[in-house]
This record gives sequence, C-alpha cells and structure tokens, in this order.
Amino acid sequence: MTWKEMMKENCGYEAITTFWEDFSIADRFGANAVNDTYNRVMKEWEGNVKYLTELVLVLNHKLWEHYNNNSPLAALYDDLWDKASTHCMDTFTGEDLDYYFRTTD
Repeated sequence: MTWKEMMKENCGYEAITTFWEDFSIADRFGANAVNDTYNRVMKEWEGNVKYLTELVLVLNHKLWEHYNNNSPLAALYDDLWDKASTHCMDTFTGEDLDYYFRTTD
C-alpha cells in the first residue's frame, strides 16, 4: 500500500502533493538531500496552507518510518516536522489555521 492509499484508507485524507515521493527519494541520498528537499518545499509553497499541512503530515510519517532503523534520519525528520508545524501555527490564521488543525488532528 502506498502512503497516499494508506492516508486515504486510514485517515480519510486524500493526498495532493508528491511530497512523500520527494522525501522518499531524498532519503536514499541522506540528510543533506532531505534538508534540501525541505528547504525547496518551504520556499516554493510557504503560503499554501494545504501543501504545508500535507508537508507536516509527510514529515511526521517519515519520522516514524525511520524511528527504529535510522535514528539520525528520524531525528532530522523530527526537527523538520517541528519547524514546519511551528511555521504553520505561527503563520496561518482563521480558516487556514482551522484547516491545518482539522487535517493534522
């Protein structure tokens, strides 16, 4: 089952980006590639509540994917998840913030 299929089946969430696939490719090249992917996503989609919400979901799932097998990568994903989540909570207001909380809850 793909991440998108799992999110739809288990959470009722329909993925709209390629972030899972992008980070899965970056995983193979290590921490620098993961950081680069994160920075490009943030630069390109900084104000898009739906894309950044999905980014937070992907980073959280990537953290847990690597939790038992790759502690350094899991720690990096934890840090990036925290940064992205904090950015969303500090940046979005009103309906956008409601969307973020409803979707990530």
